[in-house]
Amino acid sequence: MACAPQDPRITDPNDPVVHESRVDYVPTLISVTRARQHATRLLAEWGHPAIADDTALIVSELATNAVRHGHVPGRLFRVYLTLTKTRLRVTVTDPLGERMPRPRRPSPSDNNGRGLLIVRALAARWGVRERTVGKEVWAELDLAGP
Repeated sequence: MACAPQDPRITDPNDPVVHESRVDYVPTLISVTRARQHATRLLAEWGHPAIADDTALIVSELATNAVRHGHVPGRLFRVYLTLTKTRLRVTVTDPLGERMPRPRRPSPSDNNGRGLLIVRALAARWGVRERTVGKEVWAELDLAGP
């Protein structure tokens, strides 16, 4: 696991980065499980087990989308977790920028298509950003006050 500053938008001096993690994964479904487990473990280590379940679900949904819709042979996807004093940001990047995600309206009989709806329901904020190569999808959870 490599750790490095990842998101220039999280540079508020009143809300400094406390912890961060960056891990690259092979675009397979077992990597989704590993990313989810890693996020759960980190949130416990970082002292925020109360948001571990929501974080794990967000990581799972965004990583699954990266595997299913952002896969380029031979390229990895990346999961960032950035904790500040007030929020946790989950960012997943993948190399395929031509397919920008958007929430769908699945029918009750559809087996897929609810991932971003789940992310939107759990996160305080979320969004998508084009990158020079690929895209990033991010979601933020607000931390409970003191």
